[in-house]
Amino acid sequence: MARRITLTVIALVVVLLGIVAVPLGLHVASEDRSDFTKQTAAEAATVASVAEEHLDDRASGVPLAQVIAGVRRHGDQVAVYRVSGRRLAGSPPLAGVSPHMVNSALGGTISYTSPGPDRLVVVTPVVADESPVTVGAVALSRSTEPLDHRIRALWTWLALASAVGLLAAALTATALARWVSSPLSGLESAARRLATGEFAARSPAEAGPSEVRRLAGTFNMMAGRLDALVTGHRAMMADVSHQLRTPLAALRLRLDVLGLAAPPPLAEELAEAQGEVARLSRMVDGLLAVARAENVTSAPVPVPVDSVIKDRVAAWLPAAEEKPATLEALADGPLTAKVGEGHLEQILDNLLANALEAIPANGRIQVSGWQAGGLVRVTVIDNGPGMSLTERRAALRRYVTTTPGGTGLGLAIVHRLVTSDGGTIELSDTPGGGLTVTLELPAVTRERLSRAIMRPARDDLNQL
Repeated sequence: MARRITLTVIALVVVLLGIVAVPLGLHVASEDRSDFTKQTAAEAATVASVAEEHLDDRASGVPLAQVIAGVRRHGDQVAVYRVSGRRLAGSPPLAGVSPHMVNSALGGTISYTSPGPDRLVVVTPVVADESPVTVGAVALSRSTEPLDHRIRALWTWLALASAVGLLAAALTATALARWVSSPLSGLESAARRLATGEFAARSPAEAGPSEVRRLAGTFNMMAGRLDALVTGHRAMMADVSHQLRTPLAALRLRLDVLGLAAPPPLAEELAEAQGEVARLSRMVDGLLAVARAENVTSAPVPVPVDSVIKDRVAAWLPAAEEKPATLEALADGPLTAKVGEGHLEQILDNLLANALEAIPANGRIQVSGWQAGGLVRVTVIDNGPGMSLTERRAALRRYVTTTPGGTGLGLAIVHRLVTSDGGTIELSDTPGGGLTVTLELPAVTRERLSRAIMRPARDDLNQL
């Protein structure tokens, strides 16, 4: 943001300088050239007036040679021509003075030419005083070096003033941009830390424009209330866990004791009651797991997906062999995703438990992982009974289950964990029968992984 503000202000100043400074320089340079031409023409007219006395009146007056010598002392070159076109006095034929220009001057027309980049030639007629008759012509050649020097000095000063103005604008824009963007960067950092579960994160509210300070204050108020709500919710979950599990355990123990001394018909009823208590215990555990998943606030970290897949498949392999069923892992490493710590393990445990419960004896489960662009895809494929389209659409909601005695909370927990990490989950049919669960998780590139590994090392070095 600071860079954009600075570049925008600099661009506006450059445009303003282009609109003002360049036309100003061109106008002043044009005026200087016009004045220089007029001065040269006036000097040629002065010589022409002296030459008129010599050509027409043949009077004494100021000698023509003296005037020509004075002109030459100032670095100019001059030549006087008779009405016949022959040179009467002055320098040898001047560069850039053609017979056509002389003839035009003898005809009463003033001619201008630049024979080179540093000379200006003016050819003016010599007109008699008593009658408008042209009696000769005067050609005056003057160096344009003083004019060029003034124009270069003009552009140098304009460029210097523009550079100073541009530098001042850049410094002002940079200071302004930092004044605005610095508190916004702090607010962004606080929002990012809050999003990753650091509820104590607060934004500095003492710097920047008043609008940004008010925004930071509102954010801090929101973060404080959110912190209080989450803290209260966690306390409530702990209380519910303690208050419900303890009575359920006591009730189950009482039923066990009664079942030992009860007659057969009553023992069967007590066994069914124990089953309901066990189901209720599983339901309470599932609800608490869903509540914890919905309040996931752990910061995402780089997780080696291929290693986690192989580890969880190895952990569930004894259960698969007891079924019996085939369980295999296919993961091309290295695969690294940015998810909450422990989330992928919990997700795979829920999916593998559901798949083992759903497949028949000698069934097959395959867990695969690969990278697709900026995502890591993980699939859990089984050849069980699968789900209908309606069941797949509802399976990620709470209490929806196709398994008798199930709580319908396993996939809800998986869905919540995956979405909290910025991923997606999709249920589809397995070709040939069964269910395929596809997870898409944010991938971590090697460059980002190297930065994540080096950052703690730099922090440790800074603390030494």
